[in-house]
Amino acid sequence: MKKWFFTLVIWCCVSLNVNAAGEGVEDYAYYGFEPDIVTNYISNRKKLGFVKISVELMVKDPNDLVSLEHHDPLLRSAIVEILGNQSEDKVKSLSGREEIRRECYETVNRLMEQEVGRAIVVNLLFTKYLYD
Repeated sequence: MKKWFFTLVIWCCVSLNVNAAGEGVEDYAYYGFEPDIVTNYISNRKKLGFVKISVELMVKDPNDLVSLEHHDPLLRSAIVEILGNQSEDKVKSLSGREEIRRECYETVNRLMEQEVGRAIVVNLLFTKYLYD
């Protein structure tokens, strides 16, 4: 009897958690630039410095992925320009990387606002960040 009661309690708890988890869930989608973005940055050395990043754009409405795909060349170009204007110290530091990410996010949203009339990107993520 105790085993049956314990099973019933566990089942009720799980079903309540599943129902609670389904409420208020946002339907986010991600758009990734393919291939990865590779560009040079301003180096302090004689050797040319480069950075290779994977960028994912997070949107609230999956229907916005079509707009992002359509404007991919414009957004990619803007990100390459931002990265190419960064100093070596900024590219290699953790706080500099966050500043670059934030600048890319703001630029992408500004460009999308000009093109489609509203800022559609919720977040911009660097999923890979390599430099030399």
